[in-house]
Amino acid sequence: MLKNKGSNGFKSLSAIAVPIEIPNCDTDQIIPARFLRQPITDPNYRKVLFHDLRFNQDGSETDFVFNHFSFKNGKIFVSDINWGCGSSRENAVMALKANHICVVIAPSFGDIHYNNCIKNGILPIRLSSVICKILRDQLWQSPGAKIQVNLEKQFLISPNKKMYEFNIDSLDKYRLINNFNDLDLTEEFTKEIINFTEIYGQRHRWASITD
Repeated sequence: MLKNKGSNGFKSLSAIAVPIEIPNCDTDQIIPARFLRQPITDPNYRKVLFHDLRFNQDGSETDFVFNHFSFKNGKIFVSDINWGCGSSRENAVMALKANHICVVIAPSFGDIHYNNCIKNGILPIRLSSVICKILRDQLWQSPGAKIQVNLEKQFLISPNKKMYEFNIDSLDKYRLINNFNDLDLTEEFTKEIINFTEIYGQRHRWASITD
């Protein structure tokens, strides 16, 4: 379960994890371009995630892993190298959120997608290719198995109870624990901003002139 500090922020998570065997999984696979204008408030928005891999042309489900009964309620993805490469579309993160994905574990990420995850409350964890492969193998062997993630102490527990530490920028960690966006971070300095504005206006009268 999520342990909230702020609204939807979290310190730790224990959830079903899903093995995604797609190296270089780009954002067009995560959300095909034709769905970019679909409102995220659409009740069916969750279906855009991996749409062309999850659904046949008649709308029936394929054998894609996220359709498997044991993985349908997964909140953690364990992927291969270069997750989220390709275009910078933020909708890819929105598609993950619509499916309640909270954590993506991969050896590497597309830089922009990584930052989009951080800014929208999804924790991207970098672990080596070897470790990610070990985790995916365990998930295939025990469908529905959980991974425990502790963001505060920066480690995760695999399905076979082995602990792996991960690194994360201190500001990114702070943002995720508190569920802060860019505006939230700025508003933390509201008092200092007001004080600076007043002092600057007193020293430079022209700056305080209003119409």
